[in-house]
Amino acid sequence: QLQLVESGGGLVQPGGSLRLSCAASGFTLDYYAIGWFRQAPGKEREGVSCISGGSTNYLDSSVKGRFTISRDNAKNTVYLQMNRLKPEDTGVYYCAAARGVCLVVAGKYYGMDYWGKGTLVTVSS
Repeated sequence: QLQLVESGGGLVQPGGSLRLSCAASGFTLDYYAIGWFRQAPGKEREGVSCISGGSTNYLDSSVKGRFTISRDNAKNTVYLQMNRLKPEDTGVYYCAAARGVCLVVAGKYYGMDYWGKGTLVTVSS
């Protein structure tokens, strides 16, 4: 059974850091693109970042210079390192998988067929 499980969320002060993990089971990440999404209270879910096999990746302009996406295929896990966090980064963060490579057009992510249940990130003093 294909499954994605996010972890690493929590409460952090503005300016702090968190590292989220997305662990896959039931399939091998080598052939999938993994996207990170977030949903703030009362807002629609939005894409944050995506990584394909190798070094191809995408970062939304709102997180460029602060977030980094990486993958460890040996551990079947994708990470989202979040630095210099802001209150507007608060939300539930989800990871999702798409066969092949990241396809992001005008901020819209395509092909994300498998989703985790999310992990809550709260940035507050």
